Amino acid sequence: MASITEIINTLSTHGHSQYGREAVTQKQHALQCATLAQSAYSEPSLVTACLLHDFGHLVHTLGEDAAERGINDRHEERALPYLKGIFPKSVTEPVRLHVNAKRYLCVIDDEYWDTLSPASKRSLELQGGIFSEEEARVFINQPYAKDAVQLRIWDDLAKDPEMSTPELDHFLPVLEACQCPLELVVTRDLT
Repeated sequence: MASITEIINTLSTHGHSQYGREAVTQKQHALQCATLAQSAYSEPSLVTACLLHDFGHLVHTLGEDAAERGINDRHEERALPYLKGIFPKSVTEPVRLHVNAKRYLCVIDDEYWDTLSPASKRSLELQGGIFSEEEARVFINQPYAKDAVQLRIWDDLAKDPEMSTPELDHFLPVLEACQCPLELVVTRDLT
């Protein structure tokens, strides 16, 4: 199980890598997404999910160009072993569901596809493509799916090389506020 300190260190040390083919780094993208959530007065759990939604990109060894090589890095799943022992489902579920939220938005919003960057369109193909109407209905009825959709909307906006954000340490109190109580972490480790 990771700690908040280890997560912050990973974001600091590995966050300098490019965010796919976008004009921002992984760290800039994370900070922008969290800043957008915080500016909208979101719950701390959603701000935390926004900051950590792409953490899985930072912990795999597939290289920065995995999508270009036709590999789905399944980053939404790769993040979970690091986050589940620290944060509640109100953080981890929007992270887990944010890729499927993109697939969902393509169904419910006729203009959404056109707003996606070429890199997001490419990754969508690797991630299973656009949902069917039935898949979209099932998706949105899951717990935390609506939070994942909001996270996804900010995720799509968090690619601006000129956007000013607070530094990473600004979000440390938010992460700490969302942390599971120690007795829950111990209980989870024993089961």
